[in-house]
Amino acid sequence: RPGPIANKAGKIIGKHRGIIFYTIGQRKGLGIAAKEPLYVIAIDKERNTVVVGREREIYADELIATEVNYIVGRKFSAPIKVKARIRYNMPEAEAIVTPLENSRIHLKFDQPQRAITPGQAVVFYQGDIVIGGGTILEQREK
Repeated sequence: RPGPIANKAGKIIGKHRGIIFYTIGQRKGLGIAAKEPLYVIAIDKERNTVVVGREREIYADELIATEVNYIVGRKFSAPIKVKARIRYNMPEAEAIVTPLENSRIHLKFDQPQRAITPGQAVVFYQGDIVIGGGTILEQREK
């Protein structure tokens, strides 16, 4: 269903046609005139609001993932250095993954990543071995 498009401060600057048509990092199709390009930086399902901002605001260096599966057959109990990928067509990036309770992990990238998107998958590796993966629950700002 349609709803508001707001900036990070909460000011309504447009109207969207339904949150299912938008994704984090999207620039095209917003239908908003602005002095500089605007990107989707968040989708607030509870308020049915698309939040937009500058390109630098779509970068983050941390995430929480849930429903984590460990491919190597055993969980780890301390932080480990890995390479992680948040999109199949993106290169792997250096990160540290820390196990949390309830099949969740905290992952901190060495460098901010573009458009970490809740609902997408994150996969982490050591060398050529897949260690595990899960569903991105939330991003944390850099």
